Amino acid sequence: MQKPTSPFTKEQLLPKEERLEISKEKGALFIGIPKEMSFQEKRVCLTPDAVSALTSNGHRVMIETGAGDNAFFNDHEYSEAGAEIAIDRAKVFGCPIILKVEPPTLEEIELINPKALLISAIQIKIQHKDYFKKLSKKRITALGFEFIKDQDGAFPAVRQLSEIAGSASILIASEIMSITNQGNGLMLGNVSGVPPTEVVIIGAGTVGEFAARSAIGLGANIRVFDNSISKLRALQANLGRTIYTSTMQPKNLQKALMRCDVAIGAAKGENRAPILVNETLVEQMKPGAVIIDVSIDMGGCFETSEITSHDNPTFVKHEVIHYCVPNIPARYARTSSVSISNIFTPYLLKIAEDGGIENSLRFDKGLKNGLYFYHGILTNKSIAEWFDLDCSDANLLIF
Repeated sequence: MQKPTSPFTKEQLLPKEERLEISKEKGALFIGIPKEMSFQEKRVCLTPDAVSALTSNGHRVMIETGAGDNAFFNDHEYSEAGAEIAIDRAKVFGCPIILKVEPPTLEEIELINPKALLISAIQIKIQHKDYFKKLSKKRITALGFEFIKDQDGAFPAVRQLSEIAGSASILIASEIMSITNQGNGLMLGNVSGVPPTEVVIIGAGTVGEFAARSAIGLGANIRVFDNSISKLRALQANLGRTIYTSTMQPKNLQKALMRCDVAIGAAKGENRAPILVNETLVEQMKPGAVIIDVSIDMGGCFETSEITSHDNPTFVKHEVIHYCVPNIPARYARTSSVSISNIFTPYLLKIAEDGGIENSLRFDKGLKNGLYFYHGILTNKSIAEWFDLDCSDANLLIF
């Protein structure tokens, strides 16, 4: 009887020695930080202290002259920290790693070298298809910092900026209420013998929590509305005190808005912020009351809201003062820059420790969540569906 033939040779069937993966050696980074040119964007990605931390670890940082001026960080401070100051904008964009707050324009993408690493915001709601096509053509690897997750599964960049926006909304309202700013002359807070200011906060997320924290600190009475009981419960737990909370009951919301001096819109939606306060309700508010619609960057949750700018931040409708500036953190450029820098710096040092972005993406799932282009291949499913583009799974590209 003939023995069955094996498809493998004797040598192929012999056991092989185990191969262990050897981690790559630490690499040196070369980071370019161009000046932000977007409308009213005043922030910068890295502070001089962060640059010092990077250069002390053997990395190079090239920053465009004047990039930190609006955040009150001058070229001399960056130079003393070890950064290279460049007058030529194209030279900065020629660095292997580009760090920006706002996404680059189409003209700026042309200046980026092929196969570079771009770390910036994506701002998918105001983005266009050509932006992604240009990145693909350049075979760029791109990370959107608003999608990067930390070890707890939270979005650190979004939370940091939301904390600033929430706290700032109360400070802005306080300014507007001043009689010198055509307000009703009330002081936001609590003075002995004077009824406290009434503040309504719509949305119990991070913005709502920090708006509530600031309002309580000034002594105001607050009422928080949200349709999520778990969010309302978490907000009270984080504040460490019992406050007035309610689901979006029409009668309760109407009464609160009619009595309030300040209304903060902090509700978010998946695509557009839900309109939770219609024009009729705004008409019933007190003359001189203030609306701060923080969710205006997603359409706004007050029907009467219209986008304004830092130069002309307010308008009056139905005798109610509206503040609807989309980029509130840019108003506090230095604080926002320090906050963003604190997020970027550890990630940059980790990328270097891992021996490059490829290794970091393999081992850090939170960082991989921010990846939307890998060597020119789109890896973000949401972007692909939004703009009708082809998409590949990042896990199949990064081994």
